[in-house]
Amino acid sequence: MPFIPHTEKDIHEMLDAIGASSIDELFDEIPESLRIQHLDGVPAPINEMQVTRLMHERAAEDAGALSFIGAGAYEHHIPAAVWQVTTRGEFYSAYTPYQAEASQGTLQVIYEYQSMIASLTGMEVSNASLYDGASAVAEAALMAVRANRKSKSRRIVFVGGVNRTYQKVAQAIAGTQGLLFDELPFSTETGLADLDALTSMDEPPVAVVISQPNFFGCVDDVDALTDAAHALGALVIGVVNPTALALLKPPGQWGSNGADIVCGEGQPLGVPLSSGGPYFGFMTTRQSLVRQLPGRIVGRTLDVDGKPGFTLTLQAREQHIRRSKATSNICTNQGLMVTAATIYLALLGEQGLARVAASSHRNTLNLVAAVDALPGVKRAFATPVFHEAVVQLDRPVAPVLAAMAEQGVLGGLDLSADYPELGHALLVCATETKTEQDLQRYFETMQSALTADSSLRDVS
Repeated sequence: MPFIPHTEKDIHEMLDAIGASSIDELFDEIPESLRIQHLDGVPAPINEMQVTRLMHERAAEDAGALSFIGAGAYEHHIPAAVWQVTTRGEFYSAYTPYQAEASQGTLQVIYEYQSMIASLTGMEVSNASLYDGASAVAEAALMAVRANRKSKSRRIVFVGGVNRTYQKVAQAIAGTQGLLFDELPFSTETGLADLDALTSMDEPPVAVVISQPNFFGCVDDVDALTDAAHALGALVIGVVNPTALALLKPPGQWGSNGADIVCGEGQPLGVPLSSGGPYFGFMTTRQSLVRQLPGRIVGRTLDVDGKPGFTLTLQAREQHIRRSKATSNICTNQGLMVTAATIYLALLGEQGLARVAASSHRNTLNLVAAVDALPGVKRAFATPVFHEAVVQLDRPVAPVLAAMAEQGVLGGLDLSADYPELGHALLVCATETKTEQDLQRYFETMQSALTADSSLRDVS
């Protein structure tokens, strides 16, 4: 609703009808000690005209920058048809099927989405979606504890290279429910997980989380890692980039028996970069573990007249079943984003997605090869990568990125805070949206920033 419709007269009439003297009286059960009198940091109210002007000014701050950041949120080309269809009223205002019998179109979209995500990951069953990729990892960890009944452990191990932001979110969500999280080291020479650290563990974990590609863009030996985790009696949770799966082996085929649970961030599939969201998480698993899969699952069936239809097959949320039996209470079906992803995948198809992935991979290799020739810059790892890679500078990264940003280029992500063991490291990303001219502009902008930084150092 674009405005608040109630006048003061309306409010007083409603309060009189329920016997309350004021709106504050509706919240009188909240103790005074828990109430706040003001919100620090929240600006004073402004009118509609001022809000509109402010939002245009904020939007202009994002305009025109050429981004090479990546790190979990990726700029891909989105065909115009994706959001033309997604924002039709039939989808835009009916994105969550609480009344399944009246939501056949929405249910069919979700069913098609589930089918495509299951196929992409090489798994047997998919849920309708999760809140985002980070919380999907937390949900996968909780699911693994429920599903791996042979293990008495509540310890989840992240092999080196899993996004540390995902690890922090998993700790925040599942750590309060008794799960313990550890991170195994990665090699600072190759950027890959340390297989020996996994095989030599004293206490077998309940699950091992493997990222492919990992946070540095490196393509790990997931076959060896998966088999090693299964040998310990642990379930394998795969965290994957869905675009990369157009080129890489699907998790369902990792090792001798495949991963057990697969999750990740669905933003690359038709969802634009939007100042942090909304995005959506995906999750797939084996049929044998479906009862532990959080969230909704849409199935295809026949009605009493023998006509095909769609229904909510499993609903594991506490709104639908006894709270003690619920497998999740945070699984929001990001239906609108899922609709966009479904249309995106349908439009691109298998070959189109593969072309996007191959072009992204090629652009990243070309970008890294170019900047590797600059004095003071070198590629960190010789390991195969997807569409991200790490380069190391001979000086702090932040001033270089700041100088590049002044020239309209967002040069990547400074890794020095989260990965100090890599030194002055910079994560760069190039997708299919980048042209040869864009890559040349990056090279020239970094060259200029490095030269300016050297001049300042000489002066000081």
